[in-house]
Amino acid sequence: MGISTKQTGIPFTKVKVTDKFWAPKMETNRLKTIPANEKQCRETGRLDCFKPEYKGERHYFWDSDVAKWIEAGCYSLAVKYDKKLEKTLEDVISDIIAMQQEDGYMNNYFIYVKPEMRWKNLRDCHELYCAGHLIEAAVAHFYATGRRNFLDAMCRYADLICKTFGPGKGQIPGYPGHQEIELALVKLYHATGEKRYLDMACYFIDQRGQQPHYYDKEAIERGDDPKKFWAKTYEYMQAHQPVREQKDAVGHSVRALYMYSGMADCAKETGDKELEAACKRLWESVCERQMYITGGIGPSLSNEGFVKDYMLPVENISSESCASVAAIFFCQRMLYLTGESKYADAMERIMYNSGLSGVSLDGEKFFYSNQLYTYDPEADKKGEKQPASGKHYQWDGAALHRQGWYGCSCCPPNIARFIASLPGYIYGTSENTLWVNLFVGSETEFEVNGIKVKAQTKTKYPWNGKVTITFKPEKECEFTVKLRMPQWCESSSLKVKSKFKDNTVVGDEDGYLTVTRKWRKGDHIIYTMDMPVQRVYATTKVRELEGRVAIQRGPVVYCLETVDNCTNNLEKLALPRKYNLRAVMNKTLLGGVVTIIGKVEVNNDGAEEEGLYQNRPPNVGIRQFKAVPYYAWDNRAPGSVIVWIREK
Repeated sequence: MGISTKQTGIPFTKVKVTDKFWAPKMETNRLKTIPANEKQCRETGRLDCFKPEYKGERHYFWDSDVAKWIEAGCYSLAVKYDKKLEKTLEDVISDIIAMQQEDGYMNNYFIYVKPEMRWKNLRDCHELYCAGHLIEAAVAHFYATGRRNFLDAMCRYADLICKTFGPGKGQIPGYPGHQEIELALVKLYHATGEKRYLDMACYFIDQRGQQPHYYDKEAIERGDDPKKFWAKTYEYMQAHQPVREQKDAVGHSVRALYMYSGMADCAKETGDKELEAACKRLWESVCERQMYITGGIGPSLSNEGFVKDYMLPVENISSESCASVAAIFFCQRMLYLTGESKYADAMERIMYNSGLSGVSLDGEKFFYSNQLYTYDPEADKKGEKQPASGKHYQWDGAALHRQGWYGCSCCPPNIARFIASLPGYIYGTSENTLWVNLFVGSETEFEVNGIKVKAQTKTKYPWNGKVTITFKPEKECEFTVKLRMPQWCESSSLKVKSKFKDNTVVGDEDGYLTVTRKWRKGDHIIYTMDMPVQRVYATTKVRELEGRVAIQRGPVVYCLETVDNCTNNLEKLALPRKYNLRAVMNKTLLGGVVTIIGKVEVNNDGAEEEGLYQNRPPNVGIRQFKAVPYYAWDNRAPGSVIVWIREK
């Protein structure tokens, strides 16, 4: 079987982001978010725990937190050089490399705390998960700096893993409890060309869920009863059946989406159509039946994951930030595998909504979970509340607010690495074709039959639907430009501007407008997508959302906050269908956003409710409301938030 792919992404090192939406967020990420993660990692001992003289607490997943921070820092260095950041990263990387054992093993917890438990509890103890994040960090470091010290160390560790795991005599027929190494090994294969890393990734994918079950065998060997497994079912880590047989997304959402990403990688690299079909089924389960309008994934707090199709409650939900990041990974890989725009549509939905809501606008506070509804009637009286340190959630009836860190701190560095790596998601290439997957002001370069072509995109997206792309080929050459037609866009226009009257062929394929012609320096495309304010309704299969409406404009989903509206109890508001909604740009609000203005009906407007029940309907007032982008909520005064509003 040969490689199966529709497009290949242009690497983050070859794209410069220049627009006024993403470029400032990437700069805030560089100046505030990455240093905030470093500070917390240092204060909690995460950066020192690689040193043998360190005497504080260690934890079996701390390596992954540090690795994601390193990865984010390396992406950021590639975008804008920072001498201080580089020095900090190199110091920590040196400590990690120095920790490596003679056989290549690298995990601070199982070197310094429980060396006797190495590879004894793959189900619970995150060894392979941590190895995966360290591999990803090393690959990012190599691409950003050209240095091989970290990459070579991780190759030694990966070689040990390849030697340790597999079907051969003396090998362990196991696989990770928390998936992640699968996609990391494919990245290592791309960076080194060593096929054994791809083979190892495919082995972990196909070994999962086989019988007799490895986790049962492993538990018995370490003296545990498999029937007393704390999660009750191997669905929690998607090991309940072989992955090729799986049809529904179940269990912990982050584990699932990392695994699905690895599956898509393996399907692409090997041309495995059966595995590709499994990826498509699982993507449909996640993104067409279990995704929030904001792109959030996994409603259940009990398993931080999936429940069943069309069960999407809006209160006290998980919707973990890490799951949003992992879903972006999965959508990107499915896009490259198939070339179908629906995968980019879902990726964009996540990026502009739940992908950004996980971090405050100042870059220093984070959401572990991303709520669609909170209610705090006393918020304006008691000031902003913060959850107790180390807890993920606060469910005592108060509004949930971002905080600086978490005991389980997977989300803050994950958000940092997503934002820092954004340049790598914008464009793709295939034979004589440039794919424009995201509309981000940027500059890049690609080749057509050995001819270098520079492309520059200018846009005010997501606030404005006009996108201008100018081409500067070294010399005249023919190629195709594919422009995504977003699912939210109901009408658009396309113009090609050139001094030369060459034949231009315009068509559409798999959700992309295609423009083929001979291009010369200065030729450009003007692609304009209409951006009306849209009311969005859920299918009636989602019972929790019957009679409710959400507001969207372009890729941005909106919400109402107490600070802009008339009540902390936003459930009192109802949006009549007869009222018009207006989009208004406010350059001074929340870093510059388009707000949505309209009128709502307010139950018991200005009146105190009498008793638990009444025999008359509530009085109704009419008020103006303001909606702001969901990603920007909880950046001002404390209070309530709502995405799905009652509709009359």
